[in-house]
Amino acid sequence: MPSESKLQSSLPSDLAIRIEDLSISYKINVESKKTLKNAVMRASKGQRVKTKTVNAISNLSLDIPHGSVVGIVGANGAGKSTLMRSIAGILPPTTGRITVDGKISTLLALGVGFNPALSGRDNIILGGLASGMTRAEIEAQTDAIAEFADLPEGFIDMPVRTYSAGMYGRVAFSVAVNLTPDILLLDEALSAGDAAFKEKSFARMRELCKQASTILIVSHALASLNELCDTAIWINKGKMVAHGKPNEITDQYLTFLNAGKLPFSYEDL
Repeated sequence: MPSESKLQSSLPSDLAIRIEDLSISYKINVESKKTLKNAVMRASKGQRVKTKTVNAISNLSLDIPHGSVVGIVGANGAGKSTLMRSIAGILPPTTGRITVDGKISTLLALGVGFNPALSGRDNIILGGLASGMTRAEIEAQTDAIAEFADLPEGFIDMPVRTYSAGMYGRVAFSVAVNLTPDILLLDEALSAGDAAFKEKSFARMRELCKQASTILIVSHALASLNELCDTAIWINKGKMVAHGKPNEITDQYLTFLNAGKLPFSYEDL
């Protein structure tokens, strides 16, 4: 059966996202020295590039109801970001299926999709258009989003190539959380900006949670996940180890980080 990822498809009325037996794998180049000379010599000898297959996600299934706030934890390289990109429709499944009901807004990497030659204000408009809003809809919210970003005076109308990393993060986060999406995907976005902006961001996240938006958050800020989320999953080496209440999942994950041992039940996955 061919793999597929469907957006805006029919689902049970209570579900925002259904992930069915999802697996994602890809090949990476493992050549120690990637030079033109080596490539030419290898081609002249009829040798192929040495590659390695990475199984980023393996046989993962999950139903996410409308209005859920789901925290995703796991070590670096566990497959968390790969899962988020697949839900967003950026990475197609190798096998399995993802079905999504609703308009998605994403913040999977700060400033991705920004045009460095354009101003912050223009990039806010681009972000809104990329999220499926009409130009009139996003222009009606541009001033409010710019105010939320709270950049130093004049910077919102300057090219974003002149921005610091923190300023980049402020604008990107502001666009993502002020477009009132049906589904919001955040990957390590809670750490954007300085302490004052983090508090403002956290307050905005609380508002979104109360508005019954469906939110998926990847973060190493476990205390924040415990406060914001109503459920959490723990991913290790592409597999879902546990799924349940946030405080229980984060406790299990912390125990694993300290002891280096997975729960016995993981052996059955």
